[in-house]
Amino acid sequence: MELAYYSDYAVRLVNSEEPARGKDSLTSVEAVRALFGGNRSAGRRAADADVTRFRSVRGRLRAVFEAADGGDETLAVDLLNSLLLEFPVSPQISGHDVRDDDGRPLWHMHLADHPSNATAGYAAIAAMGLAFHLTEYGVDRLGLCEASPCRNAYLDTSTNRSRRYCSDRCATRANVAAYRARKRLEADRTAGTGLAADSAQRTSASGER
Repeated sequence: MELAYYSDYAVRLVNSEEPARGKDSLTSVEAVRALFGGNRSAGRRAADADVTRFRSVRGRLRAVFEAADGGDETLAVDLLNSLLLEFPVSPQISGHDVRDDDGRPLWHMHLADHPSNATAGYAAIAAMGLAFHLTEYGVDRLGLCEASPCRNAYLDTSTNRSRRYCSDRCATRANVAAYRARKRLEADRTAGTGLAADSAQRTSASGER
């Protein structure tokens, strides 16, 4: 099962909006189609009405990440189950015409959807992919970037469950911000120590007089 590929559908959709920055790239049919990536045949089903429908599903998927990030495993699972019930898929064995060195098909599991519209198809694959990732790796592997104000969704695939940021860029920005904060704190402490020393010297000098 292409777990990373299918679960990435959910991440791409959630991250089409950055609420803290007031940014939303999901504003047209073309933007909807772009979310399908290489699955162009599915993307071609998108129509104007799918923009609003995609935004609705996006909010529900973000709620799953928010619950997981907040440590509420039961809520995250309940929210994801509601999506799975509403947008079902059918697993199928597929070879995609790819063959091994002996000319035999490289069989693998594929999620086949039978949607009434583009949103239903995308939501089904995104929810199922996220469900596979959650059950395989754990709810705590669904996270939201800690680099304020980003809050983009990510899937933690690190060996030690250490991921905290959606990208290297955000990780670098957060580390730089933390470094500068430490330097300011050190400078404030140094200044405070200097003022205390000056005050002590003045008090000592006054006492000697």
